[in-house]
Amino acid sequence: MNAKPIKPAAQAETSSASAGTDPLVAKIKAVESRAIERSRQRRGQATQESLPLSPEAFSAPLPPAKVVKLPIWPEGSRGTPNSFLRSALFAAIQGKERRALRGELLASQSGIEIRFTGWQLDQYDLDVWEQAMQLAAKHPLGNVCVFKIKAFLRALGRQDGKSERDCLMDSFRRIAATCVEIKQGLHTYGGSMLEFWRDEETDIYQLQQNPKIMALYHAGWTAIDWELRRKLRRKPLALWLHGWFSSHAENYPAKVETIRQLSGSRNKQKSSFRRQLGLALAGLQAENVITDWA
Repeated sequence: MNAKPIKPAAQAETSSASAGTDPLVAKIKAVESRAIERSRQRRGQATQESLPLSPEAFSAPLPPAKVVKLPIWPEGSRGTPNSFLRSALFAAIQGKERRALRGELLASQSGIEIRFTGWQLDQYDLDVWEQAMQLAAKHPLGNVCVFKIKAFLRALGRQDGKSERDCLMDSFRRIAATCVEIKQGLHTYGGSMLEFWRDEETDIYQLQQNPKIMALYHAGWTAIDWELRRKLRRKPLALWLHGWFSSHAENYPAKVETIRQLSGSRNKQKSSFRRQLGLALAGLQAENVITDWA
């Protein structure tokens, strides 16, 4: 917003003509004048504090009281909390299927509880989150990443065009606008998942995560094969299954309906979803993610 400057308060007249010859009246007028001046100064200070931040103000934010330490994952992978991969938080949906949720309890594996408010997140949003955390892991503060939009899109395997930039900005907005309550074991996080700034002149962006959300990594995380994930682009169910399989040391039989719920799929027809699942599993088998399925 643009704050309008506050006009200086009118100064109280203290001349002998207005105050007369009574010293008491003159003293009262002098006190009143000083009070008005102090009020003017306080309002001027409040106006300055309410002005929007300049790019210089947010280019170097104050560090948190405690530096966040992310785990170190192998090169070519992206570290992701297991609670993200074993639930419908980042659903296997197309963008047109996205819904606005209000405090909804999402389907999740036993031991994980997630309530969600905001526009539903999808697998593209998970790509964005994972890349942001990759950059944050290399930053001295541990929860901040600074980049140019072109480089970020390139890391996602996307072109630097207007439509791709718009999609990325929409993803930033969705993730920032969420309120999640994630409980896993002894760790619970409640709040937004992301904050962002951008400098239009220099094309420099900055993302920042709440340091407290990093506790979800201590509750369990998985290194996701980034190149393979890029190969599965535009295949939301295959992407979700890849993350789900990767987060388990062993895979156990699961009902089709269980997978449908955990993945957040909007396909309510059992036979139709079964066909989708078969295609997704066949694609993962072709990429050697799984050796066989039935």
